[in-house]
Amino acid sequence: MPEEAKKPEDKKEEKKDEKSTPKDNIVTTKHSIKIGGKTLKYTVTTGTMVLKEEVNDKEKDAEVEKPRAQIFFTAYTLDGVRDKAKRPITFSFNGGPGSSSVWLHLGVLGPRRVVLTNEGEMPKPPFKLTDNEYSVLDETDLVFIDPMSTGFSRPVEGEKSKEWHTFTKDIASVGDFIRLYTTRYNRWLSPKFLAGESYGTTRAAGLSGYLADRHGMLLNGLMLISAVLDFTTLDFNYNNDLPYILFVPGYTATAWYHGKLDKKKPLKTWLKESEEFASGEYATALMKDASLSKEERRKVAEKLSYLTGISVEFIERGNLRIHTFHFFKELLRDQGKTIGRLDSRYTGIDRLGVTETFEYDPLFAQVNGPYTAAFNDYIRSELKFETDSPYEILSDKVWRQWSYSYFENQYVNVAETLRAAMTFNKYLKVYVANGYYDLGTPYFATEYTFNHLALDESLRKNISMGYYEAGHMMYVHIPSLKQMKKDLSKFIKDAS
Repeated sequence: MPEEAKKPEDKKEEKKDEKSTPKDNIVTTKHSIKIGGKTLKYTVTTGTMVLKEEVNDKEKDAEVEKPRAQIFFTAYTLDGVRDKAKRPITFSFNGGPGSSSVWLHLGVLGPRRVVLTNEGEMPKPPFKLTDNEYSVLDETDLVFIDPMSTGFSRPVEGEKSKEWHTFTKDIASVGDFIRLYTTRYNRWLSPKFLAGESYGTTRAAGLSGYLADRHGMLLNGLMLISAVLDFTTLDFNYNNDLPYILFVPGYTATAWYHGKLDKKKPLKTWLKESEEFASGEYATALMKDASLSKEERRKVAEKLSYLTGISVEFIERGNLRIHTFHFFKELLRDQGKTIGRLDSRYTGIDRLGVTETFEYDPLFAQVNGPYTAAFNDYIRSELKFETDSPYEILSDKVWRQWSYSYFENQYVNVAETLRAAMTFNKYLKVYVANGYYDLGTPYFATEYTFNHLALDESLRKNISMGYYEAGHMMYVHIPSLKQMKKDLSKFIKDAS
């Protein structure tokens, strides 16, 4: 129909449809940084990309693509690359569930970094960013993804975000975004990596299977930072003694750090003794439980006290089991302090000294403000992306309503997905970064998971681990950040 022949109501309907159709909102800026003595020029592409899904249109009786979500991302690509097939690309995200990707983005991987003290404590406000000389941008392009309801990622109008707050939908949406980005920016032939932290490692392992099965996309490597693949190792329940055993070396490291154990003996010597006790005498004692004699029970309690700094009396009242949330409160109760879950080097102060567990996590109290302020300024002032929507750093509404229905009547476990992915793709390599002072995902629990992966002996060499004298976010500790730069760079080179 010619324009002049259209009725006014037709024109209004067209404008309405055009306005209501979700569109990509992406901006591009140019930057430079010096890493390893070399100046690198790079491009940042950031904004929201519309994610569509095939749905059944009853009127047309056919499958049609319908806009469902607007996913926010920030991508860093090195300028002057002639052959993208030789340039790795890493897709990165954090965990929660409900966390944006800001922590890995502005903490370790990206070219800009939040300024904290060398030990990772909060400086006096106002906060600032600095160039991150420890970024891995010299080794790989980077794409930071904010899953649904985190960062600026939102469902399109008429859709409900709760649908994405499930184990399966989360993996599918992040995986579909990776497929879409890879296609649009012509990266199918590039070496591809995933980098996840905490629940992000659960997501990464799940994606190693989803990307291969759904999209035929095979990966070169996974970088798992503070990993949890098998929730059996972390969930303290009456019918699950495994966490009580696997957390003991982490308790030992913490007690040593805070002077509750003899610091003349090196940390690693203490840890070796603790690991042997936990997996040997202690594991046997918990198996025997009520059949232990009084003498055996007392002996185990005394040894556990010796290795954790917790009193024999407290341990006996807990039936030889130290729940991690009790440990946070009990270790330094005599000093009126609590210790952190995410990084047990940190201490907090509660209103009351008689409560069962701590009121807040000391690490989060140190990093939340600096990262929030830095990102909100960075995205507008340097990357030129503007929106009045709040950037959801860590959304509690997500994790409070998160559904694990896929694992009904069992613990969440993606270790088998990873084993299968590594078996089908013999070139897939995995690097695991562990913090000695991480009591959220303790290193000994991670070792247990990988020791029980049932991976063929010929493939075990594809797994490597690093250890850092910090916690869950070990990169806030500058000495650990420097070491991570070396470890991750080597891994990317070896796996590409």
